[in-house]
Amino acid sequence: MQTRHNEETLDHLHHSMISEFSKTLEMFSLNTTESQLFVILYLSDEPMTLDDMKNALGKSKTAMSNSIRTLLDYNLVERVWIRGVRKDLYKAEKDLYGKFMKAYVNRWLDAIDRQKSNLKQIEEHIQEDEIQSDRQTSVKLKEAIRFHDALEDVFNDINEKDIY
Repeated sequence: MQTRHNEETLDHLHHSMISEFSKTLEMFSLNTTESQLFVILYLSDEPMTLDDMKNALGKSKTAMSNSIRTLLDYNLVERVWIRGVRKDLYKAEKDLYGKFMKAYVNRWLDAIDRQKSNLKQIEEHIQEDEIQSDRQTSVKLKEAIRFHDALEDVFNDINEKDIY
């Protein structure tokens, strides 16, 4: 009876750890499934197949495939090869801080670049078509561009200092 109680307690603690750790990872713009999948892979001593992941999370194989693709895109997991195993295997990167910070900073820089480009296109459109915008709109547009420039500077500084 004591052994069963210990197993239930350990299982509960394991699920609690996955839940709490994944909440932190969601702040890095991963969805719940991606975050939980990363934690499961991180906690696993062995690489896992999509079927292993599906069974561990109780989600569909399609959901696991989509989530693993996102994690691969962010370099948070890697595909591994084991002799004699025909299915794809995946494991989490163990340098959590470095990998997450690098992925996060790069995502911010990509988003900032897109937004600055869009804002500058709006500004060019106003100028090319000689649209009469009120002074306040022009000022606000320039402020938005300066805001994105400042964000870009901060994230480039973080990237260059390689603090992760």
